Amino acid sequence: MSQRFVPPLDRSLTVPLVLFGVLLVAAAVLSPRLFTATGVGGAIIVAAPLILTTLALTPIVMAGRGSVDLSVGPLMGFVNVTLIGWLSASGYTSPLAVICWVVAVGALYQLLQALIIIYVRVAPIIVTLSSFLVLSGLNLMVMSRPGGVAPDWMMTWGAGTTILSPVLIIVLAAFALWAVMRRTTFYSHLRMTGADERMAYTSGVKVDTVRICAHLLGGVFVGLAALSYTALISSGDPTQGSSYTLQAVTALVLGGANLAGGRGGALGSTLGALNMFLISYLLSAFSFGSVTGFVTQMAFGLILVASLLVNVFMTARRPAF
Repeated sequence: MSQRFVPPLDRSLTVPLVLFGVLLVAAAVLSPRLFTATGVGGAIIVAAPLILTTLALTPIVMAGRGSVDLSVGPLMGFVNVTLIGWLSASGYTSPLAVICWVVAVGALYQLLQALIIIYVRVAPIIVTLSSFLVLSGLNLMVMSRPGGVAPDWMMTWGAGTTILSPVLIIVLAAFALWAVMRRTTFYSHLRMTGADERMAYTSGVKVDTVRICAHLLGGVFVGLAALSYTALISSGDPTQGSSYTLQAVTALVLGGANLAGGRGGALGSTLGALNMFLISYLLSAFSFGSVTGFVTQMAFGLILVASLLVNVFMTARRPAF
């Protein structure tokens, strides 16, 4: 008899789906321009880095042990500044070289973190917090201020004038990768490991290998996030990437993922990221003067706490696996 993993995930999607509908109605009333072709095109360009960053967190969190990767934002920034400051500045600007660079840097860094967490046995929160600080400083050493230019073939990607943009293709490629992964044995092993590591181990699952693969997959998504982020700003920026960590963690929780592991998915993460984008979009419709940034951060913090409480309430009586 085949096992079904869908019911707990479906229930966890109730809140983000309802919130997404409410926010869409509010956006239609307050700012209907969002629903034009240029509005949707611009929304895709702006939301893509957050969607992909949240997607990068998903397999790592699903692997359990409270492995919330706090370094995901600065890592995206590191890929961005090295792409602009090192690769592009050295004349390596072909699409193949750029894509290989962003994917390889993201995956290799996540591999390094996984090896430290698993074999040196340092708590994930310590490793990723250290990485957050190291990468934040390293980004400023690579590029002391925003600057540089993206390769010529990327300069038009951030225009956001059409819905069918290269950035949308990047997001769809990430979804396709997730869909393929979901059909593999690795996906069920990932959920088993995150839900109950001891049971997974006694069932023959190579839990260390599963965790390493989860980090590698997250690294690939970080690379794609950095590519879409570079397309958005058409340059390098050593500081803004760090702000994506809080947003991605909030979007992940808002999408119904369990920070303890075993539950999460691309649909929930995408809904969480889209809800975060819509909340920011709606807040921008109001004028808070010079404190707009603080209001947005406060809203994200309140949403994170509320999402955690709702998820606990919604899933308290359901097993994660």
